[in-house]
Amino acid sequence: MFTKMTKVSIALGLSLTLAACNSAEESSSSKDTKTIGEAVNYEVIGIDPGAGIMKATSSALEEYELSDWELVEGSGAAMTASLKKAYDKEEPIIITGWTPHWKFSKFDLKYLEDPKGVYGEAENIHSIARKGLAEDLPGVHKVIDQFAWTPDEMGEVMSNIQDGVSPEEASATWVEENSDKVAEWTKDAKEGNGEEVKLAYVAWDSEIASTNVLAKVLLDLGYDVKLSQVEAGPMWAGVANGSIDAHVAGWLPLTHADPYEKFEGQFDDLGANLEGAKTGLVVPSYMDIDSIEDLK
Repeated sequence: MFTKMTKVSIALGLSLTLAACNSAEESSSSKDTKTIGEAVNYEVIGIDPGAGIMKATSSALEEYELSDWELVEGSGAAMTASLKKAYDKEEPIIITGWTPHWKFSKFDLKYLEDPKGVYGEAENIHSIARKGLAEDLPGVHKVIDQFAWTPDEMGEVMSNIQDGVSPEEASATWVEENSDKVAEWTKDAKEGNGEEVKLAYVAWDSEIASTNVLAKVLLDLGYDVKLSQVEAGPMWAGVANGSIDAHVAGWLPLTHADPYEKFEGQFDDLGANLEGAKTGLVVPSYMDIDSIEDLK
């Protein structure tokens, strides 16, 4: 009896073990064959709905026939928080991205190729001033007109802010350590005598950095600078109606194409303050995907 029961037990145990192995193999196989879309729930993590990159991404989903995909609206902060959460666990994620941005120095990321050119070529960030600023505040107008820097320079300020330094302190440090660059911006600019200057910006890390640096330079020159954080539409509308003196956050020709066209003629475009900005879909480098076409 003992021998017979032992044989039965061994046979049953072997059967259960084999079944468990087969189940594990099937589960692993199922996991391995999961598509990119299934892995990320067919979601692209975006930012605020008024941003041009959101409109471009909606067009990309249409152009690449990704009808099953959803563009998730949120904010820049929410997007980077989702990225960090996924990155720390090496999980797949697809986000709307742009450079310059501190996330590229914190994480190993890559742009997905855009063979249809939906996102266009590299963009520039323009300085936009209200009509009459040159006559009312010539010193301010000259500084904004001469304000220009590189993505690497902007990146230094952004990185310090992300490390916990306040935008005001990070900007003050950068201005102090880059006196030669600041001297180029302030050359022949009339000093202020406490005149109020209103600058607006969108809550993007790049614009927080640039606007705070410009504000510090104008403060040191003797002006009373007031900063307003707003959405893209009100930022452009404020300069157009004169309630805002200027902004240095005009991503062109794609991201802010709509407000630029809507208010064209009601502001002064002072040209690019940063060249070589880029937008598109971004993923962690550990993901085995290289093109937007791969999402299909």
